[in-house]
Amino acid sequence: MNKLLNKSMKAFVLYAGIVLACSIPAYYAIIDFIWKHELKEHNRIVSATTRQNLQALSLSDKELAESVALWNKLHPETQLQPAAALRPDSTYNIYRKNKYIPAKGWDRFQGLVTYFTVNGKILRLTQETNIEESYETIIAIGGITFIFFLILSGGFIFINRRISKQLWLPFYNTLERIASFDLHKQNTIRFENSGTEEFDMLHRCLEKLIAGNVAAYKQQKEFTHNASHELQTPLSIVKFKLDLLHQSKPVTDEQSGLINEAHQSLSKVTRINKNLLLLAKIENSQFSVKESVNLSALLENQLSLLEDFLEDKQLQVQKHIAPAIILPGNKVLAEVMLTNLIMNAVRHSRPQDVLMLSLGEHQLEISNTGAAPLDGEILFRRFGSPSPNTTGTGLGLAIVRQICHLHGWQESYRFENGFHVFTIAWS
Repeated sequence: MNKLLNKSMKAFVLYAGIVLACSIPAYYAIIDFIWKHELKEHNRIVSATTRQNLQALSLSDKELAESVALWNKLHPETQLQPAAALRPDSTYNIYRKNKYIPAKGWDRFQGLVTYFTVNGKILRLTQETNIEESYETIIAIGGITFIFFLILSGGFIFINRRISKQLWLPFYNTLERIASFDLHKQNTIRFENSGTEEFDMLHRCLEKLIAGNVAAYKQQKEFTHNASHELQTPLSIVKFKLDLLHQSKPVTDEQSGLINEAHQSLSKVTRINKNLLLLAKIENSQFSVKESVNLSALLENQLSLLEDFLEDKQLQVQKHIAPAIILPGNKVLAEVMLTNLIMNAVRHSRPQDVLMLSLGEHQLEISNTGAAPLDGEILFRRFGSPSPNTTGTGLGLAIVRQICHLHGWQESYRFENGFHVFTIAWS
């Protein structure tokens, strides 16, 4: 994943590269135009000077012929030749091999052809000048442009890092504070004044948002705790009254059945109330996690306590428990977690099914036979039971998740080889 600063820097470097690359043909066209224009002026000056000098000498025809021959030998880049008629001046460009330096290869020449008269004879003067090769010009411009591109890119990166380090420091400080914020701990965040209007506005909005969420979270927890606490007494009274009613005489079979159904529903409500109260206490960080918990001994003890229940269900228990797996945590919550996981597996197993328990150095796995995978997205939510007909409260796995979060463990579910596998992992 790319950082924000790197993305902007890539855009700057890419833009600079495109601009500099497009500048190469522009530089070449401008330089070539100036070069040709200057050479054309040079050829015109040389031609005009040659014409004036020849006309000023007042040579005889014989001397003129000898002078022209001597001129052609001394100046191979020019040619004086007789012409049939006067014509307008013309220019041309030509590539040809250098006959004086063959190893140099092909050269580009700019030529000027002009006509004038000397002693009544018409002469044609051809003046040629070597021009820098096109590919040499392009290579030179491209090389210089590439060097400046490296200098420009290096400067961008250096300046961006120096400036952005201070410019974006409040932003990174804000990210660090938000990342360390824990809603369960209800710690408040105070952002420092950055001196930048945009960052200060962001801080004010974040403070307002966090304060609102903390207040709503506190109200929710207080409501859950108070509701669960206040419900305990009336639920106990209702249960006591049902017991008295069941013991009263005479009670018909129909009345007894109705009392039993009410008693079962009341028992489920009581368990839900106790579980909600436990969740509220966990979320309020009312449990210390500084003890040394022997998970191996706790798991063996839980299996011992549930032995009769497992035998009644006729489950085939397969266990592999490593000795002396000791972790920092809370013993009571660890017992609750193990009980909820085992009871969840037992409750959703059929008679003669297989129940497997595996405790290793880094994880605990509890598996039970299943026909199809469950929805892992809702399993660990409150009242997220996959079946509406279950006898559980729908809070067991939610309590497991909260206990894991409190201890820094990681809970997970998968369906593998016909087994529902619940895993608790730690580092």
